[in-house]
Amino acid sequence: MVTPQDLNEPGQPIGCAVPGWKPPPPPARAAMEGRFCRLEPLDVKAHAESLHAANILNADGSMWTYMAYGPFATLETYRKWVDGVAGGNDPMFFAIVDRATGQPVGVASYLRVDPANGCIEVGHLAYSPLLQRKPAASEAMYLMMAQAFKLGYRRYEWKCNALNAPSRAAAQRLGFSYEGIFRQATVVKGRNRDTAWYSIIDAEWPALRGAFENWLAPANFDASGKQRMRLSSLTGPLLQQRG
Repeated sequence: MVTPQDLNEPGQPIGCAVPGWKPPPPPARAAMEGRFCRLEPLDVKAHAESLHAANILNADGSMWTYMAYGPFATLETYRKWVDGVAGGNDPMFFAIVDRATGQPVGVASYLRVDPANGCIEVGHLAYSPLLQRKPAASEAMYLMMAQAFKLGYRRYEWKCNALNAPSRAAAQRLGFSYEGIFRQATVVKGRNRDTAWYSIIDAEWPALRGAFENWLAPANFDASGKQRMRLSSLTGPLLQQRG
């Protein structure tokens, strides 16, 4: 998608105007309801024990490889981590609750919230085996991006370790377009991290929202809960760049 640029008097491109721009409010620490899942503000008493029990089903700890923290060997260490992050506004953490069981099975957050520029990021995704490859996993991401664009954000970001192939594939499946690699961006757990950048912008959101709504529709799932149509078949044609 190429946006026409305005020119100033000397003929230099200066970017297009954003008429009536007003910074959106920060996201609220409030529940988000879906058909497969519900996102609840992360709370140590309500969520830590069940989340730890779900996370340790990932016996080899691979779900934490590309995170800046974890794995958590004991409930006490995980409870301490949850207690330290649950009250923050940036990042703002949510527990992903499976509506079928009523149990929290994953965590996600808003972060790098920048209302002045209309930019917000999703991250800190810790999906236990009870959430991985389930419709609720994708619906949770839809609920968070829908809320961000409803508030008036212009840009929704996804960043991950450039070596994290599953995360990069997930970003594209969810409709994030590839933007490039920031080399030697950070040091995580004593190792270099090159960071891959992806984004969705507001002009792309209406078409992506339609793709998600079609995919999440009850008619797209058979009696056993298996999808009839893949989300990637709907979002793939909408990507501006792959990578």
